[in-house]
Amino acid sequence: MTYCVGLLLNEGMVLLSDTRTNAGFDNIATYRKMFHFEDPGERIITILAAGSLSVTQTTIARLRDAVDDPDATPATSVMLAPTMLKVAEIAGNALATVRREIDEKLSMAQGASATLIVAGQRKGGVMRMFLIYPQGNFIEATEDTPYLQIGEHKYGKPILDRVVKPTTNLTDAQKAVLLSMDSTLRSNLSVGMPLDLCVIRRDECQVGTLRRIESGDEAFRLMSEAWSQALRDGFTQITI
Repeated sequence: MTYCVGLLLNEGMVLLSDTRTNAGFDNIATYRKMFHFEDPGERIITILAAGSLSVTQTTIARLRDAVDDPDATPATSVMLAPTMLKVAEIAGNALATVRREIDEKLSMAQGASATLIVAGQRKGGVMRMFLIYPQGNFIEATEDTPYLQIGEHKYGKPILDRVVKPTTNLTDAQKAVLLSMDSTLRSNLSVGMPLDLCVIRRDECQVGTLRRIESGDEAFRLMSEAWSQALRDGFTQITI
C-alpha cells in the first residue's frame, strides 16, 4: 500500500508520497509514486499514484508514450491538453483502460486497482488538482477541501482537517503534509520511507522544490520528535 497527499493552496501546491509498495517481514519493495510532466514556465503536471504497481506503472508509461508520440494531439497528450480538466480526463481514461486490461489478464474475481492524484497548471490557466478513481472518473480539490489523499489516508487526515486552509503558506503546508505522513508511518507498516516532497508555486509552471527524504533524515526525525512531545504536553494539560 502507500500514502500520497496533495494540498492546493493560494500560494501553490505541496505534494508528498511514500515509496513502499510491498510490506512483510522479508519482502519490502521501494518504487517511486510521484511523476512529473514538465515544460518549465509553460506547463507542470505532477501525478501521485497508489494501488496496484502493474496498473500505475503501465498507466504512467502510456501517458509518457502519448507525450512522445509524433502524432500526439490535445486529445491524447497531457502536455498538449488545453486545460487541466482535459489532463484529468486523459489520465482517467488511461487509468481505466489499463485497469480493465489487467483485470482481464488476471481473470480474478477481485482485479487490480489504482487511484491517482493529478495536479498542475498551464501558463495562463489556474492551478487545479484532481483525484482520479480506478474507473476513470474524478473529483476536484476545492476551497472547502483544499487537499486530496490516496492510499492509507485515515491516519494522516486529522491534522490536515485541523490546520490546512487555502491561506496556509507553503512552509506550513510542507510541515502539515510531513506530520500527516509521520502519523501514517507510525500507524501502518505498509507505508514507508523514503519520501518524495514536491512544491509547485502558483504561476511558475515548474517544480520549485523537489526533496527526497531518506530513512534516518535528521530534520524529519527532529520534527517527528517535536510533534510527539507537543502532543504529549497538550494531552497532560487537558483536564476533564
